[in-house]
Amino acid sequence: MTASVLSPEQGRAVIDPASYAQWDDLLDLFDTLREQAPVARVESPDGIHPPFWLVSRYDDVMRISKDNSTFLNNPQSVVFSLTQGIEFAKSLTGGSPHLVASLVTFDAPIHMKYRKLTQEWFMPKNLRGVEDEIRELAQATVQRLVDAGGDEGAGETKVVDFVKLVSAPYPLHVVMQIMGVPEEDEARMLMLTQQMFGGQDEELSGSGMAAMTPEQITQLIAGAVKDFEAYFARLTAEKRAHPTGDVASTIANATIDGEPLNSRDMMGYYIILAAAGHDTTSASTAGAMLALARDPEQFARVRADRSLLPGIVEEAIRWTSPVQHFMRTAAEDTEVGGQKIAKGDWLMINYVAANHDPAQFENPRRFDASRHPNRHLAFGAGAHQCLGLHLARLEMRILFEALLDRIESVELAGEPVRAKSTFVGGLKTLPLRFAAH
Repeated sequence: MTASVLSPEQGRAVIDPASYAQWDDLLDLFDTLREQAPVARVESPDGIHPPFWLVSRYDDVMRISKDNSTFLNNPQSVVFSLTQGIEFAKSLTGGSPHLVASLVTFDAPIHMKYRKLTQEWFMPKNLRGVEDEIRELAQATVQRLVDAGGDEGAGETKVVDFVKLVSAPYPLHVVMQIMGVPEEDEARMLMLTQQMFGGQDEELSGSGMAAMTPEQITQLIAGAVKDFEAYFARLTAEKRAHPTGDVASTIANATIDGEPLNSRDMMGYYIILAAAGHDTTSASTAGAMLALARDPEQFARVRADRSLLPGIVEEAIRWTSPVQHFMRTAAEDTEVGGQKIAKGDWLMINYVAANHDPAQFENPRRFDASRHPNRHLAFGAGAHQCLGLHLARLEMRILFEALLDRIESVELAGEPVRAKSTFVGGLKTLPLRFAAH
C-alpha cells in the first residue's frame, strides 16, 4: 500500500497549536483525513520535526492504545515535539527525549511497578474516604461563583468567566488537597502547570511567547519542570520526616524492588499527578458547562433529574478530549489500518479525531448526555489508561450537583475561547450569565 502523505498545509494544521483553538475547522480536517488518509505520513521538508504517522480512526487508536508491547512510550518523545525541542530535552537529561520521567514515559515492566504505588489510592473504594472533603470544596467554589455573579445596581447580572472562577481552581484544589500540598502553594502549582501544558498559548503561560523561538518555548517548559522539582524535593523531605495519609507521603516513602525511587523518577511522579491531575479535569468541566449553557432544555432536564449527571460527565470528557494526543514508537515492523509501519516509526494517536469518529459515535459533534454506549478514548486505554479517571468523574459529578443546587438558569455571555495547544487543550475562557438562588 502506498503511503498517504499529508500536504504541507494539512501537516502544519495537525501540529500547529493555533489549529486546536479553531475547533470546528480542526474537526473538519479530521473528518477528511479519516475518510481519505486514516493513517497518514506527516513529513517536514525543512526538518522542523521528525516524520510521524497520524492515526485518526477510533478503531486504530484503540488498537494501538491497548497493544503496549508493539507500540512503546519510551524510545521517542511521548508528546509531539519539534526537533529543536527534542534535542534540547536530550541535552538537559543526558540523552532522554523526556524532560519529565513519569508513568506516561515508562514501558513494561517498570511502568506497572510504578503505577501500582498509587493505583489503589485512586480506586473508587478509597476515594469514598475523601468524598466529603471534595463536596466541601465544590460547595465553596460554587458559593464564590454565586457571590461573583451577584446583582449589580439595577438588577443586572454580572458576567463571569467560568474557567477563571470554577473550572480552573476547583480541580486544582482537589488534587492539591489529595497530594498534601498546602493551599497557599496552589497558585504556584497552577502557574507552573500552565507553563508546562499551556506553554504554546501566550495568554496561559504568561510568557509573551508569540515572539519566542521553539527553543525558548522549550526552555520555558524546562524552567517550569525545574521549579516543580525544587518544590517537590522540599515536600519529599517533609513527608519522609512526617508522613501522613496523602499521596505525596506515599510517593516520598515508596520503594521499587526494595529501593527508594531515584530523584528523577520521584519528581516525575509528583509532576504528572500535580499537573495532569487538574488541567484535564478543568477542561472537561468547562466543556460540560459550555454544552449546558448552549442547551437550556438539557440543562433543565439534568437539573430536574440528577441521574443524568453521569452521562453529562462522560459526554463532556469525550466531547472535549482534553488530552488531545500521545505519541508511540513501533517496537517492530507492523501494520495499522492497512498501512505498513516500520520498526522505530513514530506515531501520533489523536484522541480528538478518534473521539469524533462517526463510525463509533453517531453525530459525534453533538453533545448527547444520553449517549450509550460511550466508549470514548479520552482516558486512553490499555496499560496506560489514565490513573485518575475515577477521581475526575467523581469531582465533576460532585461539582455539578452543587452547581445545579444553586443555579436556576445559565447562558453564554460571549464567545468562549479555546487554548492554543497540541497536547492538553480546552477552553481558556467561558463567559456566562446565570440566575442563582
